[in-house]
Amino acid sequence: MSNSFGAIIAGTGSHMPEKRLTNDDLAKIVDTNDEWIVQRTGIKERRIVSDGETTATLSTAAAHKALSAAEIQAKDLDLVVCATITPEMHFPSTACFVAAALGLDGTPAFDVSAACSGFIYALETAANFVKTGRYRNVLVLGAETLSRITNYRDRSSCILFGDGAGAVILKRDADPKRGLIYSSLHADGGGWEALHCKPGSRFPIDEAMLAEGGQYMQIKGREVYKFAVSKFEMLILDAMQKCELTPDQIKLVIPHQSNKRIIDSATEKLGLPPEKVFVNIEKYGNTSAASIPIALDEAWRAGKIVKDDVLVFVAFGAGLTWANAVVRV
Repeated sequence: MSNSFGAIIAGTGSHMPEKRLTNDDLAKIVDTNDEWIVQRTGIKERRIVSDGETTATLSTAAAHKALSAAEIQAKDLDLVVCATITPEMHFPSTACFVAAALGLDGTPAFDVSAACSGFIYALETAANFVKTGRYRNVLVLGAETLSRITNYRDRSSCILFGDGAGAVILKRDADPKRGLIYSSLHADGGGWEALHCKPGSRFPIDEAMLAEGGQYMQIKGREVYKFAVSKFEMLILDAMQKCELTPDQIKLVIPHQSNKRIIDSATEKLGLPPEKVFVNIEKYGNTSAASIPIALDEAWRAGKIVKDDVLVFVAFGAGLTWANAVVRV
């Protein structure tokens, strides 16, 4: 089937836990300090779930806000797609729990696992259902509770991650030149050791794993940094070339919020001014698949985005995966 429709972002929403974990809080747990963390990452604090908060509860709250912004009701949804690497449980999918919480019965729902690139993977997946006319309204979520798999004894990784959820409503539009107009998805499983969380069929949980902390995320910081900087630049250039865009035509680049040094390094090489790159990592840390939709929602509600603006999303993460998307709102 040809793409006869546009898949526009009709509404956005986000939800973060109330609990804040500041750099000074972390300094009481591991050998670190605020200046050291800010200098290397740009992060000042991150949000952490409390008892009773889960990936699905954060997602459901973000979904309600997105539905309200799109001026539709949950019963109008044809599909729910959730990008996450910290699901409610191995199965059922987090999307199923969210759909149930929204009062849906029979609406298809599934998860996408592509780590920090997950939201763009989910966005393209959902957009394809909309563009072909299969569905009219799709809820796309990026949600994480990374604190559940963070080792707070490892000072190199525990400073990076936070929890939160972002949501968008993709809606069918008669104009195929609006909405998601370009995206590309990539993966290289050969680089899995740079960033991973082991428990699974290859590494079943046992006493030895628990003793060495193997149930938590493992990250090789330098490898990930080099990978991210190179892909960031490549992804933006690819988006500009494929869509014949000049820097002046891009209203905002909304990157995965991984590390401010990575974002600054790549955007300086590309000659993009700071005002064209939306960054909120100082407040939330790295929220993996949730980071782009959270940033998108903040930018939208702050009045930084209006109709016909062109946005570029870029992401990179475990897999290794990397992805980009161009959206005309």
